[in-house]
Amino acid sequence: MSEEQGNLARKVLTDPVHILAFGFGTGLAPFAPGTVGSLLGVVLAWITLNMGLITQLWVAVALILAGIWICGESARRLGIHDHGGIVWDEIAGMYVVLIVTPTAIWAWILAFGLFRAFDIVKPWPIRDLDHRLGGGLGIMLDDLVAALYAALLLAFVGRLMT
Repeated sequence: MSEEQGNLARKVLTDPVHILAFGFGTGLAPFAPGTVGSLLGVVLAWITLNMGLITQLWVAVALILAGIWICGESARRLGIHDHGGIVWDEIAGMYVVLIVTPTAIWAWILAFGLFRAFDIVKPWPIRDLDHRLGGGLGIMLDDLVAALYAALLLAFVGRLMT
């Protein structure tokens, strides 16, 4: 681990805001931290799977509203807008996609792949949202639009299969 990575890890792991924003350390993954962080969204969706849609929607709202502040504050403290290690937005986006995805393993795998693809490629207007909106809202909104794109494509595929 380089000195820079060690300093970041110390900073993240000693600050509760960074711990949350970095997905309890998953954002420190040396390769594809957003993908690793998205796995926490899968775990959370699995945990809340049998709690009913209303509860899941409240969890999603809580993730989004808390994420606006958490991501914005972490970025402010780091001095870097949307640092690659901030993965709370990926956790929330992945969760949002999965609460509207059928509970079949193939559907969850497809949802994961689509969400990650849209988040990485950032087709219009995702890239614009991330660059035009500052702070936590911009950080969260691009992932929520990626989640919306993934959910819409999943719904379309689902319609084709019926």
